[in-house]
Amino acid sequence: MIDLDWVTIGERIRKQRTFLGYSRDYIADQIDVSTNFCRDIEIGAKGMSVSTLVRLADVLKISTDYIVFGKTVSADKYSPLIVMIDSIPEDKQSYAVELMKVFIQSLD
Repeated sequence: MIDLDWVTIGERIRKQRTFLGYSRDYIADQIDVSTNFCRDIEIGAKGMSVSTLVRLADVLKISTDYIVFGKTVSADKYSPLIVMIDSIPEDKQSYAVELMKVFIQSLD
């Protein structure tokens, strides 16, 4: 049996939430839990049901595998994006990140 590291899981969730610019209130509303429960998940004080995990992954636009295990999909799938971002001067790459955030948020 695998022991889940709820603190690390919560850190991944918080990192993605803040990356997308979402508040805990917004996430709680979207996944139908209390804001306090969201906080407890993010600090690793509580776990969550599979259905909450799936809703959370959907709202945060990340995979359940990433949330639970930190695993990402194959880099080959995203290599065209990586090549494009790498071609941007380093001092301008933050603009590409901000554009991606706006794009991802517009999908709601």
